[in-house]
Amino acid sequence: MAAVTIFGSASLHSSTADPVGGGSLRRSSALRLLPSSSTPARFFGFRGSRISCRSSAPAHSAISGSKESELKSGPKDFLHISDFDKATILKIINQAAEVKALLKSGDRTFLPFKGKTMAMIFAKPSMRTRVSFETGFFLLGGHSIYLGPDDIQMGKREETRDVARVLSRYNDIIMARVFAHQDILDLAKYSSVPVINGLTDYNHPCQIMADALTIIEHIGQLEGTKIVYVGDGNNIVHSWLLLASVVPFHFVCACPKGFEPDEKTVDKARNAGISKIEITNDPKEAVRGADVVYSDVWASMGQKEEAAYRKQKFQGFQIDESLMEIAGPKAYFMHCLPAERGIEVTDGVIEAPNSIVFPQAENRMHAQNAIMLHLFGL
Repeated sequence: MAAVTIFGSASLHSSTADPVGGGSLRRSSALRLLPSSSTPARFFGFRGSRISCRSSAPAHSAISGSKESELKSGPKDFLHISDFDKATILKIINQAAEVKALLKSGDRTFLPFKGKTMAMIFAKPSMRTRVSFETGFFLLGGHSIYLGPDDIQMGKREETRDVARVLSRYNDIIMARVFAHQDILDLAKYSSVPVINGLTDYNHPCQIMADALTIIEHIGQLEGTKIVYVGDGNNIVHSWLLLASVVPFHFVCACPKGFEPDEKTVDKARNAGISKIEITNDPKEAVRGADVVYSDVWASMGQKEEAAYRKQKFQGFQIDESLMEIAGPKAYFMHCLPAERGIEVTDGVIEAPNSIVFPQAENRMHAQNAIMLHLFGL
């Protein structure tokens, strides 16, 4: 297998680092992501052609209610990419690539989640989030429980803090896909087991981890790349900005006036002094020299009543063949899906050879597996 590298800095950058000026990209030493044909596969648990794991992770026990208030070293949960330092983010991406390679080989002996259960809360329905989490957890030995919008009615029939306390006594990990960001924060606060943010109206960290893995697979590196998002300044943009506050690359968001991303999140990314951040209203200028052109729906779930209004406001922001031509022949197209073909992207672009939306979708499962392995300490 050919070597793929991430160019990683020797120093760690945490989300709480003192802001430094400037937006230039840093050059640094290479960190190997995948083994070359001449390199033994021995990272993050590889032994020869297999991944080894501990015989079992410590079983979760909720004997005492005081456990909820215990302080734990490091983030217990995966809520925002910027909660982790650069080395941890790259480690998770590395492990995602390794476990993906193992599963692709047909090996089904790596079962680190055996005997574990995951509660999946869906206030917002989703094909990719449900299937990727449920399938991934099963393939690594675990069992997941789907809790749809009518099963819990979190915050209505039962308070979020009570849901967190109850589910964490039945399960080893909780994943939630919700509307209000405060809901995921409350789940994490009151749960005694790890909580994963499967999406909120504010951010979508699992998606961006999968995107980062996809970019590395196709371009060879994440650092130093130019990623251009064209569309609404939504939760996907916020997640890219949070990643840019940890890992250096050039991120551009081209959106109509009035649809810019959250100003505080933009400031956080810029003040980190790690990545070059641009917010513009000119998509044609934005995509020049892009390595990746990225899009999402113009009206997300919960905004469908605004669809006609947004379609009018977003005229000129559709990613079509002419815009991709401006980006250049080496530019890849990405979309977090589902896509509204003929609205934010043409059918021709999404079906073009340089479209990597389906490898991107597959990588949701592999990135999420690695996130869970990290939270379990495996």
